[in-house]
Amino acid sequence: MRSITKYYMLSSSPIISPIEEIAAYETLWENQKASFKSIAEIFRSNPGSKPTDFVNKNKFEHNLNEIISIIHNLREENKFRPNLLINGSVNYPEKLRDAREPVELLYYTGNLDLIYGRSVAIVGTRNPSPEGIARAERMTKLLVENGFTIASGLAAGIDTIAHTTAIKNNGNTIAVIGTPLNTVYPKENFKLQQFIAHNHLLITQVPFIKYKKQDYRSNRLFFPERNKTMSAITEATIIIEAGETSGTLVQARAALQQGRKLFILNSCFENKNITWPSYYEKKGAIRVRNFEDVLSNLSK
Repeated sequence: MRSITKYYMLSSSPIISPIEEIAAYETLWENQKASFKSIAEIFRSNPGSKPTDFVNKNKFEHNLNEIISIIHNLREENKFRPNLLINGSVNYPEKLRDAREPVELLYYTGNLDLIYGRSVAIVGTRNPSPEGIARAERMTKLLVENGFTIASGLAAGIDTIAHTTAIKNNGNTIAVIGTPLNTVYPKENFKLQQFIAHNHLLITQVPFIKYKKQDYRSNRLFFPERNKTMSAITEATIIIEAGETSGTLVQARAALQQGRKLFILNSCFENKNITWPSYYEKKGAIRVRNFEDVLSNLSK
């Protein structure tokens, strides 16, 4: 397979075709060693470039037809229209550039205005305790009442509670998923994902074709990457509950690296089976003894 760095540049055009940019971005992912980091490095070395500036022409034509088919099916089956954000374009959120490897292209559907407002991520374990569920509901409700959009990853557990509680309390929510727009994980969140896509904001950085061709073991690697993006689009991350090896800790690291506030509930510190809360507190995380602590720190 041709190296990703050997893709040649086509003549630049001031006119951007969203469908062609998607197909070109998908083509960049066909290199076996392609990653968000390697693709970000290509664009970092070529400021102002678009995905269509780096494509294998034969592959591009094939992928263009496949992407047209995927988008047609999304419109017909799910009744929503996928769109994209390209790094360097006018509507690309400035805060996304704080990521260590800024995502060059984001797929989305729904109300894009939500990404530019004040938002906080609420994340945690897929298997929360009853107390954790209650804390997630209370924290979400408090933030919604104070005008914040709630971001989470649409996973089972704390993520689902954060989304549904925001909706129940007439708030806004952003789902940053670790699959393409045409895939639902977990399956039981199908209706919730559809509702968010139509009434709130659903975003992903995961390429359609690469995801389709890989097995589930490889595709699992997209989930921690979406946590980095979720941190970048929000001004803070709140961890409700998480185990010692939880993927939530990827977002904890990203938040501190990106200069975002990281809140950890005091109940996590009281759990003698985990050590990560103290570690991140030493790194700059804020211990939440009272939920009002979050609001007071967000106002600073």
